[in-house]
Amino acid sequence: MQAMRAIGQAVLGLAALAMIAGAPARALDTVTIGTVGSPSANLWPLFIGLDKGFFAAENLKVDVVYVPASASVIQQLAAGSLDMTMSTGLVDPIRAIDQGAALAIARFEVQAPPYVMMAKAAIKSLKELKGKVISVGGAKDITRLYADRMLEPNGLKPGEYDFIYAGATTARAQALLSGAVDAALLLPPSNFQIQAAGYNDLGLTIEYAPELAFSGTVANKTWAGRNQDVLRRVLAAQSKSIAYFYDDGNRAEVVRILMAVSGLKIEDVEKSYDFFRKNSFFDRTGKISRSRMNALLDALVSLGDLQARGNIERFLLPDVAQVSD
Repeated sequence: MQAMRAIGQAVLGLAALAMIAGAPARALDTVTIGTVGSPSANLWPLFIGLDKGFFAAENLKVDVVYVPASASVIQQLAAGSLDMTMSTGLVDPIRAIDQGAALAIARFEVQAPPYVMMAKAAIKSLKELKGKVISVGGAKDITRLYADRMLEPNGLKPGEYDFIYAGATTARAQALLSGAVDAALLLPPSNFQIQAAGYNDLGLTIEYAPELAFSGTVANKTWAGRNQDVLRRVLAAQSKSIAYFYDDGNRAEVVRILMAVSGLKIEDVEKSYDFFRKNSFFDRTGKISRSRMNALLDALVSLGDLQARGNIERFLLPDVAQVSD
């Protein structure tokens, strides 16, 4: 009798497995993620997640859309053309939210500014940028704020230098190479490529504004309200990708991944990897630092872009964004 019972349980088990095997696969949830410019080091976690299958493991299909400028990314996100954005300069969504756009910040990504001021060979210091033309992202772009922060301690006041605007770091690098500008704020690996061509490194933004968070993950609130589970899975895959980046044993793979999507030289990508690791640019906590967020809001208030700082929670995605001190 016990043997018959065991045989019956085994048959039921095999039948269940057969039903599972024959069941149609669950359709992937598609997420449209916008970002600025073209493949670059600040998007490393996104590329890692795609390459290593972290998004696929969360049953996600990610469509990446590149947009020329940060402000345009936010416009498309607010209009619903994008579900989320990654590596978005935080000042643009903050301004948009303050003006009533239905957007919200889900987490920090790059927790300090990873920019480098590069200049023509004849220019040796930030002080020598007086009367010169500098390329930054836009009139209200976060890179303009960074440039002012770097120049003021070196004796230069607004109006003693001129800006030319180019949304993506690659466009700014090209403007410098062509001679259209005297200096440009660049992200890795563009700064290393420019330096190899004989241009000068005048300093890191993080030395002048370490408290100003650079980029974050931002969602359209209407989409997020309907797809909170999808959003949480995106964030989970993103966290796995950042952890993968920081694992010492993954250096060669991480370098290979950026090379594959960008076509950059290995030496430039390796320098970028060391640069991001040394300065711990990618936030590992998945949380939003209250002190860094307040510092960013205070900077925007000082520029007249916000009336008042207010409570940071008004910029964050309810029930998703986590806050740390």
